[in-house]
Amino acid sequence: MKKIFAFFSLALLIACSGNDRDDDQINITNNPEAGDNAPVQTLSTEINDFIWEGLNQYYYWQSQVPNLADTKDDDSNAYITFLNSIPDNEDFFDSLNHMDDRFSWIESDYQVLENQLSGISASNGMEFIIYRRCDTCNELIGLVTYVLPDSDAAGKNVQRGDWFSAVDGTELHVNNYRQLLYGSNLTYEITLVNFDPSSGDVTPRNETVSLTKVEDFQEIPIHKNLVLEQNGNRIGYLMYNQFVSGFNQELIDAFSGFASQNITDLVLDLRYNGGGSVQTCTYLASMITGQFDGEIFAQQVWNEKLMAYFNERNTNNDPDDDFNLNNLFTNQTTDGTQLPALGLQRVYILTTNRSASASELLINGLAPHINVIQIGGTTYGKNVGSITLYDYIDNNNPPTKNPNHRYAMQPIVLRIANSEGFADYFNGLIPSVELRESGNNMGVLGDPSEPFLAAALQHISGAAKAGIQEGPQLESVVDPEWESSSRMFVENVNVDLKGLR
Repeated sequence: MKKIFAFFSLALLIACSGNDRDDDQINITNNPEAGDNAPVQTLSTEINDFIWEGLNQYYYWQSQVPNLADTKDDDSNAYITFLNSIPDNEDFFDSLNHMDDRFSWIESDYQVLENQLSGISASNGMEFIIYRRCDTCNELIGLVTYVLPDSDAAGKNVQRGDWFSAVDGTELHVNNYRQLLYGSNLTYEITLVNFDPSSGDVTPRNETVSLTKVEDFQEIPIHKNLVLEQNGNRIGYLMYNQFVSGFNQELIDAFSGFASQNITDLVLDLRYNGGGSVQTCTYLASMITGQFDGEIFAQQVWNEKLMAYFNERNTNNDPDDDFNLNNLFTNQTTDGTQLPALGLQRVYILTTNRSASASELLINGLAPHINVIQIGGTTYGKNVGSITLYDYIDNNNPPTKNPNHRYAMQPIVLRIANSEGFADYFNGLIPSVELRESGNNMGVLGDPSEPFLAAALQHISGAAKAGIQEGPQLESVVDPEWESSSRMFVENVNVDLKGLR
């Protein structure tokens, strides 16, 4: 088995692994000597070895997956035969995933994965959700939720609340929408329509819009940042769409602005936030509050093997090798930047079923400390976090990635609980005030009349309406880009796991 090392890198990802215990075993030999009964080893074998080693060490469900047992590589020939049993590396990865795992994934090019974690993708700037036109329909309809600034869509006649029924003249259907909207085509044309969710009726607008995706488009996580005045209250509103550590300073600046304007309440809009960095989430929680410095915000629960290792280390006589399993409220970043603090006793958080992972962590982590009023829809239900694993071939600083391939994987490695140990929100976090977006009354983001924000402002003023509903509930279909971007990943880990078995 490999000696696995975890490093903290400038990209804020966790890396794996060090020198192989079995380096003499997993070497590419396409032409073994005559008479050698050892299984043939190929590049697929080497990549599958990387996959197995990483999952055997870190995977949250490792003890529950028979093929990830520590004894699996005891017989070297049998182990290589096992690695060769599924030559397709992504299929091999999938075969080792637990039945409860909805979130682990692997990328054949680690640059793609790094871009995803940094909020970089090919994008035309039109964010949307695809729905079935009715409960029993296979015909689909698209709803524009917002448009990214400085994108191609921002300069076109497309805006929040627009419906579209076709792409390049082809009506959207459950069998074609992935290819039409998420395929390799960088440019496509949408057909705008009017749509009545109550009846399912579609009315032509006789209007089309051509959109072009820009490669490596960087989304800015802060979409809206403003202060509203209402009945003597100064209310901060922040629409935050991804926990990206590369934009921590912008988040700090936003809260410095809130502090300087002496806001009395905060409405944090996470309705489309699929998650991201746990560290950034901890900073955000710390800036909302400020009065809990050093107290537990979240607790990490790793797999049984790692938890035993960490607990053994934390109870020995050497405090220098302790591993901190807690994310603590803090008054500064890891590089010493001071964090502003609002000292709030309550916060309003707007959510939908697209609020996931680190967004849910923020709600769950704050709940034992202050009053969290959640307005909108039930969240997605992702209470687990991941790390990025690379195939390193040495222990240099920085280590060298295997030149034979560019695979990296993002497996689920831990569950994150709040300070009271609660982490059971697999089915999502239920709002205090239920509200859902209606395509016919979307409103303008940041406008006090926009339904979600209006509900928060009513609550602040004491005029809250319970159980607000907006329009019929349509069923959305899978969005592959959003599925891959809804994540919660752990940073600042620096652990030497040599000899762990």
